Amino acid sequence: MLDRVTDAKPAKPDSTLDYHALNAMLNLYDEDGTIRFEADRMAARQYFLQHVNRNTVFFHSLDEKLGYLVDEGYYEADVLDQYPRAFLHRIWDAAYARKFRFPTFLGAFKYYTSYTLKTRDGQRYLERYEDRVVMVALALARGDEALAMSFMDEIISGRFQPATPTFLNAGKKSRGELISCFLLRVEDNMESIGRAINSALQLSKRGGGVALMLTNIREHGAPIKGIENQSSGVIPVMKLLEDSFSYANQLGARQGAGAVYLNAHHPDILRFLDTKRENADEKIRIKTLSLGVVIPDVTFELAKQNEEMYLFSPHDVEKVYGMPFSDISVTEKYDEMVGDKRIRKQKINAREFFQTLAEIQFESGYPYIMFEDTVNRANPVAGRIAMSNLCSEILQVNEASAFNDDLSYRHLGTDISCNLGSLNIAATMDGPDFGGTVEAAIRALTAVSEMSAIDSVPSIRRGNDEAHAVGLGQMNLHGFLARERIHYGSPEGIDFTRAYFAAVAYHAIRASNALAREKGQSFKGFEASKYADGAFFEKYVTRDWRPETDTVRDLFARFGVDLPSREDWAGLKEAVSKDGLYNRNLQAVPPTGSISYINNSTSSIHPIVSKIEIRKEGKIGRVYYPAPFMTNETLEFYRDAYEIGPEALIETYAAATEHVDQGLSLTLFFPAEATTRDINRAQILAWKKGIKTIYYVRLRQTALEGTEVQGCVSCTL
Repeated sequence: MLDRVTDAKPAKPDSTLDYHALNAMLNLYDEDGTIRFEADRMAARQYFLQHVNRNTVFFHSLDEKLGYLVDEGYYEADVLDQYPRAFLHRIWDAAYARKFRFPTFLGAFKYYTSYTLKTRDGQRYLERYEDRVVMVALALARGDEALAMSFMDEIISGRFQPATPTFLNAGKKSRGELISCFLLRVEDNMESIGRAINSALQLSKRGGGVALMLTNIREHGAPIKGIENQSSGVIPVMKLLEDSFSYANQLGARQGAGAVYLNAHHPDILRFLDTKRENADEKIRIKTLSLGVVIPDVTFELAKQNEEMYLFSPHDVEKVYGMPFSDISVTEKYDEMVGDKRIRKQKINAREFFQTLAEIQFESGYPYIMFEDTVNRANPVAGRIAMSNLCSEILQVNEASAFNDDLSYRHLGTDISCNLGSLNIAATMDGPDFGGTVEAAIRALTAVSEMSAIDSVPSIRRGNDEAHAVGLGQMNLHGFLARERIHYGSPEGIDFTRAYFAAVAYHAIRASNALAREKGQSFKGFEASKYADGAFFEKYVTRDWRPETDTVRDLFARFGVDLPSREDWAGLKEAVSKDGLYNRNLQAVPPTGSISYINNSTSSIHPIVSKIEIRKEGKIGRVYYPAPFMTNETLEFYRDAYEIGPEALIETYAAATEHVDQGLSLTLFFPAEATTRDINRAQILAWKKGIKTIYYVRLRQTALEGTEVQGCVSCTL
């Protein structure tokens, strides 16, 4: 039972071709121009026949298998001991009865290369896909049989997919953390900088990516203890962090990854950007660290008027206002700070700043951008958001820590962890219970939060314990729309996106409200939130977020998905006011990577990058991946992101953003002939449309068309 091949009656593959050759046939069109989709399905079957089955350890029974994996230290005995042996047999039988099959070669290859449990020499497989799914479900359910069965059903059906750290590690004895990535504040003192570097090392070795906010560090040439020209600014700190991330990784399983964010009005901003120039001096060049820039509204307004923009000394700002630079709204205080002689300042031309920004993005794809005021206007909880993460979708409030001379905490602040997982839009729409799927996902992500206790970074632990923040994401938007013969970016596509995300928001909040009621507890600070006073719900109780087009209205009806009415929202508003919410944050849409291939999904909610994507996978070389659900009859619905262009992406993401309490990883794609002016125009459009963050900027490279674009190392699911 435990070691069946991928299909009970597989189509007989060409015995003269191996799985790699069959997969490569995707890139060879027939004489009539059709794509050989059947070759890839055959490649997946051959991969099992020629490789997986031959290299999988055989067990005669489930009891023998579990006994061996526990005794040899592969599985956590505590996970299995929470359940009766009869239930373990029942859930494993139920998982294998689903007869899961990988529909693509790359999906199977990614799973067996990156996720499944292997012998310690890495040569043989100890798990099938069903085994990994069940162990994740058992670990997250923590002894609740009904919940474990629910989690198993949602994951193996492809409706919900935990993030890579959770799916990779849950239930294993030797494992990293279940959390995707972390966000840390850095304050303007050596103790905070030293703590931040140590924290980055600790978190990176556990498998998480780390973003750090540098906005509060005094600029290059600033005085230290009244002595002029002493500060080295942010770049040496960036170099130290880059070396830290390259040194610390999860037992070599995942490369360390980091990002740093800086406010656009920090005096080091141009030096910061210059570190990513192709011709940058090696002394300052940053190769592997990701960069992000925080841009307030006033920066755009200054550029619109073609005025100078002032850059303010963080040290002076903190002295004058009694709070760090990052905790101040630059837009609100701009004129006041310009006129305050106590604050050292420099000035550059605002339009030239945006030109430089576009030039660097043109060359490197960086920096990420966070629109500071847009983010904070939409923030439903008390406090200020001043940074994002490695993939620009996490937007949460954190609190500064203060340290004694011995680096012990004088005040323990709060930092941020990302507990991520995504729904497969197509599978969720196909499923029997839309709201039930969303609720199961929220409960699974909450379990990750509750099971995580990172004592090596106390501010991370405190933030997680108080907030129970999660980030439910989405993937396969383009795949679903194309399957239903709707063009991405069309009025119908945007209409579906808006209604779908509104429904997810409703059910996510409903699930968190149920958790608060069950546990008798809300997240810390709930009373001061827009949820508590009802302001968050205003837009939902004053209008219906139902489809506006007949096509999308019929689509939801055909799938039997009941969309919440304003009366439903009013009832939820009352329930939240009474019983609260357990999770401070609920949604964030990351740039799903490997998990998308396993789930046969288009990545995140952006369009495909190629009808047949080409990836370079280790020793095997080039691997080809067909867009999900694509057939020779539906090719017209699979225009790639470069053809669709940034405007349609921005409109689509804007429709989703309105219902996501955190952010969405928005990559902008441009044709090869695009200019920096085109990038600037897209940035302005994104800002005007209420987009919160921009992830990468990508230009089509004609010589490498169709090849994979490397994304976020840590946060991709």
